[in-house]
Amino acid sequence: MIRHRWKAWCLYRPSGRKELQYILRMTLGAVASVILAIGGAAVFSALHKIEEGHVGVYYRGGALLTTTSGPGFHLMLPFITTFKSVQTTLQTDEVKNVPCGTSGGVMIYFDRIEVVNYLVPSAVYGIVRNFTADYDKALIFNKVHHELNQFCSVHTLQEVYIGLFDQIDENLKLTLQEDLTSMAPGLLIQAVRVTKPNIPESIRRNYELMESERTKLLIAAQTQKVVEKEAETERKKAVIEAEKVAQVAEIKFGQKVMEKETEKRISEIEDGAFLARQKAKADADFYTSQRAAEANKLKLTPEYLQLMKFKAIATNSKIYFGSEIPHMFMDSGPGSSSSAASKAIDALSEGILDLE
Repeated sequence: MIRHRWKAWCLYRPSGRKELQYILRMTLGAVASVILAIGGAAVFSALHKIEEGHVGVYYRGGALLTTTSGPGFHLMLPFITTFKSVQTTLQTDEVKNVPCGTSGGVMIYFDRIEVVNYLVPSAVYGIVRNFTADYDKALIFNKVHHELNQFCSVHTLQEVYIGLFDQIDENLKLTLQEDLTSMAPGLLIQAVRVTKPNIPESIRRNYELMESERTKLLIAAQTQKVVEKEAETERKKAVIEAEKVAQVAEIKFGQKVMEKETEKRISEIEDGAFLARQKAKADADFYTSQRAAEANKLKLTPEYLQLMKFKAIATNSKIYFGSEIPHMFMDSGPGSSSSAASKAIDALSEGILDLE
């Protein structure tokens, strides 16, 4: 009763009405502020951004929606819809401290294994649905552990640490890609990098000592090869020098042979020319003698011989003694001895030839 009276009194009182209006305005302002805050939060929750190289997947009430979105700003139902950004460019997953037991029972650890992979955008929904947005844990991390342990269990420490270490990354890449092709098509392995495993200290020192000895052996072998190569080079130089000397000697010998053959040829040509000249001269002399003989035969007639005999006797200053002298100027006649006449003619012919 008193409360209603006080309220009525406040309404009729001028200052009381102003206070009530002020209270109402404050209440409406607070309500509007709350509504604006809720609306801003809703808008802020609905608006989201997807970075370049990523694909957005959406969940509503825990269920994966089939809708995906590319890079840019997008809207979703606030408060009941959430999203996750899945990278589709090259990314490197690091698997650290992987234990591995060899076939000999030695436990070793791989400090870091890097798996470079990328996801095809069209395969994002299928892989997220089957393996969640953290698909790399199931498909890469666990698989790397499994494959490395499989590899170590069938190989010795020597093979894992030295012999086959250069093949681990390539074999691991091929094995991962084969499994991913069947389990999660669209997830591609670009490269795998494996660090040197950590082995027990005592074994590591033995390996270092062995590697040192192996290095010394390699150095000795390389030094021996260098020495052999130098010796082979010197031998080849000597052979080349000897071949050069032999070739020079052969060339000089060939030159001398050619010179001798040239001289022989020149001598043969000169001899042939001399022989031809002598033969021509002999032929000329023979021809001259022959022609002279033929001329003499035609010229030496009995009358000519008689004339020449008289001329010879006339010019002869010698005095002859003997019984034959008177007969020299006498004609013996046809009945004279033919032998005496022939002797006289021969003697006269010889004298005429001597005079000529």
